[in-house]
Amino acid sequence: MTRIAVIAANGKAGRLIVKEAVDRGLDVTAVVRGENRTVAQHAIVKDLFDLTAADLADFDVVVDAFGAWTPDTLDQHSTSINHLADILSGTDTRLIVVGGAGSLYVNPEHTLQLFDTPEFPDEYVPLSKAQGAALDEIRKRDDVRWTFVSPAAEFLADGDRTGSYVLTGEELTTDEDGKSEISYADYAIAIIDEATADADHAHVGERISVRW
Repeated sequence: MTRIAVIAANGKAGRLIVKEAVDRGLDVTAVVRGENRTVAQHAIVKDLFDLTAADLADFDVVVDAFGAWTPDTLDQHSTSINHLADILSGTDTRLIVVGGAGSLYVNPEHTLQLFDTPEFPDEYVPLSKAQGAALDEIRKRDDVRWTFVSPAAEFLADGDRTGSYVLTGEELTTDEDGKSEISYADYAIAIIDEATADADHAHVGERISVRW
C-alpha cells in the first residue's frame, strides 16, 4: 500500500487531496501545525520548517500543499521547497508539489509566463512570481524525485468533482471553448493518480499541468 504524507493538509487543496487518497484505501498521514481537520488516519503535528528526514523516512510519497499568500511570506514558497528537498535528498521518496497556475509557461521554448500577459490580474503577480521562483529552485535538484503539478489558469476551490481531467505539460492549453479551468476536487484526483503511478507513467523531474 502506498504511504502518503500530505503537508499543509488542513488547507483547501490539502484536505481534498487527503480525502481522495483515503477514499482509495491508501495509508495517509496529514502533516499539520495544529489540530488535524482532515480524514487522514494519522497525523504529524509539526511546522513544515521543523520537519526532519526522520519524520518523512517511512513515506513513499510526500505531497507538498503548502501555500503562502502575504507579501512578507511569499519567499517561503522557495525556502519550503528547498527544505523538503534537502530532507528527502538521496531517498526514493517522491515529492509532489502543488504548484501554481501562474508559473505555467505560455510557450515551453522561452520564459514568457502567464503573469507577463495583460490579462493576468495585477494582484496575483507577486504570488505567481513566488511560485515560479519555487519551480526554478526545484528544477535545480537532481537528488530528489520531484514532480511539480500546476493547476489550470482558473483554479476553482468550490468546483465540482467531475472525475476527469486533461494532463498537459509546460505549455498553457485550453479546452475547445478557450477555457483553462480545473476544480480543486479534480486536481486532487490528478495528484493521487500521479502519487500512485508506476515507474513508466510517473513524471519524475518534470512539471506537468492539469485542466478540464
